[in-house]
Amino acid sequence: MNKEDIRSRVKARKSLLSALEKTRAAIAVFSRLEQSAAFALADNILLYHSLPDELSTREFLDRWSGRKRFYLPRVNGLNLEILPYDRSHMAMGSFRIEEPQGDDTTDVSQIELIVVPAIAYDTKGNRVGRGKGYYDRLLANSHATKVGVGYDFQLLDEDIPAEPHDVAVDMVITENRRIVIHHLKKKK
Repeated sequence: MNKEDIRSRVKARKSLLSALEKTRAAIAVFSRLEQSAAFALADNILLYHSLPDELSTREFLDRWSGRKRFYLPRVNGLNLEILPYDRSHMAMGSFRIEEPQGDDTTDVSQIELIVVPAIAYDTKGNRVGRGKGYYDRLLANSHATKVGVGYDFQLLDEDIPAEPHDVAVDMVITENRRIVIHHLKKKK
């Protein structure tokens, strides 16, 4: 199955979810994330600001923003900038996503944990994004632990086709599963 087929299939499945199912899934997934060592050890966390079809990050941000330092991405041309999360400094940005405002950008090297949104993941950590490559460009320069989050049906049993520039995640968390991926380190 190619990436476009995967996007179509997952979009159709998401459209069937009720508001209650979305809420319950977000609570379950972020509860699993909170129980992970990666989250416990991280002080600086890059999170996404959720779109209506993604697991909502709002309650999670509100619950932890006083105890962890959260950062959110902001689109700048073909790349993502990283800025501190401050609920009072958000504005509608590219692709109708709320983004942080200001000039206080942070280098990705300062981030210890990145929660990566995607359309789908496989058990090897490969992911299908929205097709623009923003996260692949950002993740290519990061040594942070990369965690994919999604609904159970977003974790596919079949392999996702991966290009050389695609960056896999280190863990995938759904309502009922947490998979840790052990990547083979590339020799230099």
